[in-house]
Amino acid sequence: MNIPRIVVAGVTSGVGKTTVTTAIIYALKKKGLYVQPFKIGPDFIDPSYHTYVAGRQSRNLDTWMMGKNGVLECFYNTSDGADIAVIEGVMGVFDGLSGGDDFASTAYVAKILNSSVILVIDAGKAARSIAAIALGFLHFDKRLRIIGIILNNVAGDKHANFITDAFAYKVKAPIVGIVRRNKKNEMEERHLGLIPAPELQEKKKATILQSAKYVSEQIDIDKISDLLNREHRVQCSTHLDIRHNRFPPNGQIKIAVAMDESFNFYYADNLDALRRQKTQLVFFSPVNDSKLPENISGVILGGGFPEVLAEKLEKNQSMIKSISKAAKDGIPIYGECGGLMYLTRSIRGYKCDDNNKKRKMIGLIDADTIMTGNLTMNYTDADSNASIFGKISKIRGHEFHYSKIENISKDSKFAYIMKRGSGIDNKKDGFVVYNCLASYMHVHFADSRLPKRLVEKCIKYLQR
Repeated sequence: MNIPRIVVAGVTSGVGKTTVTTAIIYALKKKGLYVQPFKIGPDFIDPSYHTYVAGRQSRNLDTWMMGKNGVLECFYNTSDGADIAVIEGVMGVFDGLSGGDDFASTAYVAKILNSSVILVIDAGKAARSIAAIALGFLHFDKRLRIIGIILNNVAGDKHANFITDAFAYKVKAPIVGIVRRNKKNEMEERHLGLIPAPELQEKKKATILQSAKYVSEQIDIDKISDLLNREHRVQCSTHLDIRHNRFPPNGQIKIAVAMDESFNFYYADNLDALRRQKTQLVFFSPVNDSKLPENISGVILGGGFPEVLAEKLEKNQSMIKSISKAAKDGIPIYGECGGLMYLTRSIRGYKCDDNNKKRKMIGLIDADTIMTGNLTMNYTDADSNASIFGKISKIRGHEFHYSKIENISKDSKFAYIMKRGSGIDNKKDGFVVYNCLASYMHVHFADSRLPKRLVEKCIKYLQR
């Protein structure tokens, strides 16, 4: 499949990659094209913005968790039926697992996908020097095909002229967008990142489209399309048909998946991997529903920001009792990060709805969560010795949180020994209680062992 593709990369984090990516998606969609969005790296939030604008599920491409073959398989399988793929990068274009090479970086993924790159530069604090920055990125790795540059955060025409004059005769890659500074179109942020789209009210969601429209009008989408066509020697095709992923008929296994304003950090591929195991996924809300769905054989509590709606979670005692009863009955429960926090005794601290008030949670895990404001961010590598996944070595994932677990019971059991990453305590992660596994580590089901073991655990519960 030779679908046209473009990677939107940044010179650093925070230059406006998501804003520019959604603008490009918006502009292409307005042309009548079906756009398949992707996000490089383990991020959950940016894909929610892509999905909202594109009307098509964004997917993650992460070489650490998925491997090169997993990235290629995901890209080609999910691009089927699309006219063009738009791929948002992660951090700075060459930032990866180490300083020695570009593995797991935007550049690495762009090269294995044989994709052209648009480079986004925040021009807010410089003028002529922007040309020097662009030259450095163009020459750092000649294997990377940077075909155009978008200048973001430009103060006005005078500022823009300074930069374009500096580019003349020095920088070969053309400027394909000059985005003026406009605070009215800035999207809300939290923890150095955007607020998940599912958490936003409809009025605030509208600002996503407003921002995409505003920025798209300052990007030369026709020039980008021409550059892409020249690179790939392929015209964007007229859309004829959409092919959806096909899954086997639902079996007897029904897994309840928490999905609402507090819990929405899921890789779409993980949910698809469970469906391929003939599993029926039933979505529920720990914030708004009174109990778990009926006749389930498993529960998944994904990541998110439970601290933001901690008061509502605390007040929903019927749901707390329902999940607690399910755990004591032996139903397999798998929780990641936000799900882990919800399963502890309480949440309090920084960024909670009330910083000074301790909000009671489920209490299945004999420990408390405190929001610290300090970031823990790592790729992870762990060996599992028990619980839902059983004995498995080399489970790769990532951790990203602003909390820590304290007052941990001395007799607590853990499933993971961390070879890379911090975990919950002393290089250990994954509380094990009853048939429950709750960890800071997020995993990707490109590792086919994981969904298979989870479903096997659910089958055992059903057959007991």
